[in-house]
Amino acid sequence: MKREDMADLTMFLAVAEEASFTAAAKKLGISQSALSHTVRRLETRLGLRLLTRTTRSVAPTEAGERLLDTLRPALEEIDQRLASLTQLRERPAGTVRITTSEHAAETILWPAIDRFARAYPDINIELNVESGLTDIVAGRFDAGVRLGEALAKDMIAVRIGPQVRMIAVGAPGYFTAYGMPATPQDLAQHRCINLRMTSAGGIYAWEFEKDGRELRMKVDGQLVLDRVPLILKAAVAEHGIAFVMEDRATEELRSGSLVRVLEDWCPPFDGYHLYYPSRRLVSPAFRLFIEALRYRQA
Repeated sequence: MKREDMADLTMFLAVAEEASFTAAAKKLGISQSALSHTVRRLETRLGLRLLTRTTRSVAPTEAGERLLDTLRPALEEIDQRLASLTQLRERPAGTVRITTSEHAAETILWPAIDRFARAYPDINIELNVESGLTDIVAGRFDAGVRLGEALAKDMIAVRIGPQVRMIAVGAPGYFTAYGMPATPQDLAQHRCINLRMTSAGGIYAWEFEKDGRELRMKVDGQLVLDRVPLILKAAVAEHGIAFVMEDRATEELRSGSLVRVLEDWCPPFDGYHLYYPSRRLVSPAFRLFIEALRYRQA
């Protein structure tokens, strides 16, 4: 392969991943016209149309998708091989890219990153915060962080946090007016504050479990919010019942502005895990990061 072929393929990949010539050109630091010319030259050389262009979007054709399936793992392996060369340096270096949820970023990752960045100044950390699941291979991330029960079976998972618990909470004034639910089914008679998952776009279904029985509840209410702090404010203001991570409501529970309900239906479950493909070549920088995050029960 000629060197210019590799450059052209890299530019095609950037356009396909950004779904935009403008965004890809900005990312690559070149002009949009030069990028468009490069992709057309690649298409001419291959004798195939790789991208479908409209006034609003850019998407790969079937041939483009096949080329992407070949390019992504090949370029990922090159990146990993280059990263492994950093072990020849006196100090570990490289970049670790992680996709994670907002809650995990704030409660688990940031405290560890704060210490890690001071200990290893030549290792760069990039966090991408998403509420939905992300394809870490397609996104060229080193790893993702999600709750243990949400992990794919073909991933290596490393536990990085304790068990967690979801809890149903409401303001005392709300329960005085509407009563307390005794079972999850009683929520149908209550106003509930829903959470919209920002990335996935759907409404989160409340999950309960008791004596081996699992329930996923679609609840109704006047408010749908996409930020947990706002949901807690709404619950304190007596707009209904909220369903949140236990540690997010610590202050409100302590002050008495919120109280728990359905506690026997909210058992703890597996906490956060860092996960990555089993076939991934682990760089020295990433290996150090894994060990810094690994959960060690006291």
